[in-house]
Amino acid sequence: MQRIGRVLHISQNRNIIVKAEKLPRLGDKVLDENLNHVGTVFDIIGPVSSPYITIKPSEKNLQNLIGKVLYGVPSKRKKGR
Repeated sequence: MQRIGRVLHISQNRNIIVKAEKLPRLGDKVLDENLNHVGTVFDIIGPVSSPYITIKPSEKNLQNLIGKVLYGVPSKRKKGR
């Protein structure tokens, strides 16, 4: 589990926008500081020097997440040949 960044805001299409500290992989699970499942990494946007992460939420009450730190859990994917 690694710290991926702090929640900046919720977009109009209800995605969570996070200022990235470390880059997770697409599809990784995202947890809050209480180890509650928040969603999955959907996209990484912005400049390479200062990227942002968009997260598809799995919960409905998103306003409580603003300003909180989120953590990424790598998904168990099969590696290439």
